[in-house]
Amino acid sequence: MNSIVQQFLEEFKHTTWLEFIAVVTGIASVVFSRMENILVYPVGMINTTIFIYLYIKHGLYADASVNFYYTVMSVAGWIMWSRKKEGQQALVLTRSSAKEWNYALLFFAVAWLVLYVLLTKLTNSTVPLADSFTSAAAFTGMWLMNKKKLENWIWWIITDLASVPLNFSKHLAFTAFQYTVFLVLAVMGYITWKKKIENANS
Repeated sequence: MNSIVQQFLEEFKHTTWLEFIAVVTGIASVVFSRMENILVYPVGMINTTIFIYLYIKHGLYADASVNFYYTVMSVAGWIMWSRKKEGQQALVLTRSSAKEWNYALLFFAVAWLVLYVLLTKLTNSTVPLADSFTSAAAFTGMWLMNKKKLENWIWWIITDLASVPLNFSKHLAFTAFQYTVFLVLAVMGYITWKKKIENANS
């Protein structure tokens, strides 16, 4: 345990300013998401753009692709969350139906398989199974977040749990710390959105 802590502190010392900015904006974007604040998108785009570069540099190609996906989906989400219907937000917080859960699971499975095949065939990735898993979970979480589905937080929790050891193994200690914070915020986000849905239906 002490060796892991020492390794983390040593890696932490080598954190670049670029990674620091990415982590800070990433944490801020999750806080905004929990608050159901539209700033989640512009702030998050700073984070994702930087991580596209960082992940390519460190050989985490699927994670780089998912950050590109985040950037594109952030534009779509920004538009979706901005829409008004009769003076009110067109999108409201809801739970996924059984059918929507099945779609999400299918989307995840297909994304995981496709990313794994691409990583093994087209890149020199040393962690194709883990990289494709975290990325597929993140793809699913972002898709559901744009639709304001409560279950997006479950997929973010899965993503965060897998991303902590993955980033640490690639010497991105501060990014691993970011995902630890993300994990706590995702649990809090789930609780907050769940309460909002329950209050709206009471």
